[in-house]
Amino acid sequence: MKRVRIPGLSIVIPAYNSGENLTPLVDRLAAVLPSLAGAYELVLVNDGSRDGTWDRIRNLVAGHPWIRGIDLQRNYGQHNALLCGIRAARHGVIVTMDDDLQHPPEEIARLLDKLGEGADVVYGTAEAQQHGLWRNLASRMTKRALASAVGATNAANVTAFRAFRTPVRNAFEHYHGPSVSIDVLLSWGTSRFAAQRVRHDARRQGVSNYTFRKLASHALEMMTGFSTWPLRVASLVGFSATLFGLAVLAYVLIRYVMAGGSVPGFPFLAAIITIFSGAQLFALGIMGEYLARMHNRAMDRPTYAVREDTSPGSNRS
Repeated sequence: MKRVRIPGLSIVIPAYNSGENLTPLVDRLAAVLPSLAGAYELVLVNDGSRDGTWDRIRNLVAGHPWIRGIDLQRNYGQHNALLCGIRAARHGVIVTMDDDLQHPPEEIARLLDKLGEGADVVYGTAEAQQHGLWRNLASRMTKRALASAVGATNAANVTAFRAFRTPVRNAFEHYHGPSVSIDVLLSWGTSRFAAQRVRHDARRQGVSNYTFRKLASHALEMMTGFSTWPLRVASLVGFSATLFGLAVLAYVLIRYVMAGGSVPGFPFLAAIITIFSGAQLFALGIMGEYLARMHNRAMDRPTYAVREDTSPGSNRS
């Protein structure tokens, strides 16, 4: 079956301490993009790298007119950098990828074919897991958090290798806040998601910046930043504790009436106090997380700030 070229394609890649990966990545993209789209571009967003990544990006921009570079003021995080690149994209379809060559450029065609079947967002799911036990466990935790945040049944298929139609970004055009989840924002613009099995390669060099702790923290941010589900859990815990307390009170009264004495023992009383105290602290912790999100929003911290943009006509430098 002959593949149909799309009119325009934007590749968005956040880069962090990945200068050595960028040249081979660009070479592989240059080999496949002309067959995929009539017009194409690569947007490289330097997310506050501490090595020579930005210098490498500037050299690539100078040698390839289809590459654009954006340098952020500091490290804001992968999703914040992605949002910056997505907003800068100029073509009708956007593909996001990692900078470590785990997402083969040759597999982009399969995402575009799936997109052509009518979906608005297509995730490239790995044919086989590439990470260790704890990383995979943290990834599953993050996907469950995403499912609770957006109510999406496709959360299990979410990866950083995704293709979507550019008009979807209109739904979060005015989003402003320090906490960003691209997949949650995409769910604001469409419910037509799909997944495509693709090859994921081993990391070319270095180690992943997403540790178990960072993934768990991201999952918590998604649940408390984009969903009221944790508050409902806190309410359920409080209601359950109240029912338990009423049951204990009924037990004490029935025992007093039938046996003529109260329930003896300090351990019983200590256990009841511990249960109720734990329920209260759990509810307070959940509310504290939401207050922290409100505090960050009230400070009006930027989602990202651009130091330099190599795009023609840009005045950021």
